[in-house]
Amino acid sequence: MNVAIGSEQSSGVSERQQSIALVTGAGGFIGQRLVAALQEHGYIVRTLSRGLGDANNPEHFALDLAMDDCPAGLCLGVSMIFHLAGKAHDLAAHVANVSQYRHVNVEGTRKLLEAAKQAGVPRFVFFSSVKAVGDGQPQPMDETVSAPADGPYGESKYQAEQLVLHGGYVPHPLVIRPSMVYGNTDKGNLPMMIKAIRRGLFPPLPDTGNRRSMVHVDDLVRAAILAAESAQTAGKVYIVTDGHAYSTRQLYDEIRAALGKAPIAWALPYGLLHGLARLGDGIGRLLQRRFPFDSVALDKLTGSAWYSSARIEADLGFRPTKNLPNSLPDLVRFLDSL
Repeated sequence: MNVAIGSEQSSGVSERQQSIALVTGAGGFIGQRLVAALQEHGYIVRTLSRGLGDANNPEHFALDLAMDDCPAGLCLGVSMIFHLAGKAHDLAAHVANVSQYRHVNVEGTRKLLEAAKQAGVPRFVFFSSVKAVGDGQPQPMDETVSAPADGPYGESKYQAEQLVLHGGYVPHPLVIRPSMVYGNTDKGNLPMMIKAIRRGLFPPLPDTGNRRSMVHVDDLVRAAILAAESAQTAGKVYIVTDGHAYSTRQLYDEIRAALGKAPIAWALPYGLLHGLARLGDGIGRLLQRRFPFDSVALDKLTGSAWYSSARIEADLGFRPTKNLPNSLPDLVRFLDSL
């Protein structure tokens, strides 16, 4: 099937209406938007999540891929799988979580792939992460970077990618690597930053010239469906961003504007932040757990995570429709409504 999103070709619509798409992790932030988008485009959507989901949806399966066996009917008749379920990145991960990353992200994926193979599912879209590989060159980083992942989360995502792409489970495997995803949710670093700035608890950081890539959830979903429907994406890896790179200071200034706060011209000196981070490192060693502000947190705030989505743009004509400055007012209104 090779149908562009938004196409009204009768053959494409007919194929979609006869197709079942399975979405794992359907209860999550991205999963909910993906389910809605697939339904809008005429797919029958089968969902899987650890929660009960929609009791009125006969196509819902409530199970934990890491713990439970796949039911016989889970993949029956499915034409494409979008696999989002997994253990998310946790910067405060304890040693015990290291094995959980592998158990959930790798073995859970293997279990689903085996069920897909047994049912003859042709297409499998794995939602990985840009953290599946480490930092490298060129900048912005693209799909050719092959540096080892930094940490157990990224390692588990990379191992799962290898199963999907090279395990021989389905004829048409592909991997989506999202950059940091934003949109209307109260979970994640961006909503936390907005809440902290609103309360005056987030100081103005210096502009270190760092660059961070992000993507709106709606653009990510659109890119994933576009790639899933294309005949030329088998075996491919695609990074998805909104086409912009933001410094942390730019984020701070844009959030203040979206909150209706006046701009601030001054910033905390980087040397002071570095000293506080080193102090946090020492406290963490004493407590044998991460302190809220340490060198890892400082790098997260002031370091770069800059990626290119040129491949999916060239291969499939994907163009993002949203950027962070234009999306922040809607996110602020969403958070205010909670």
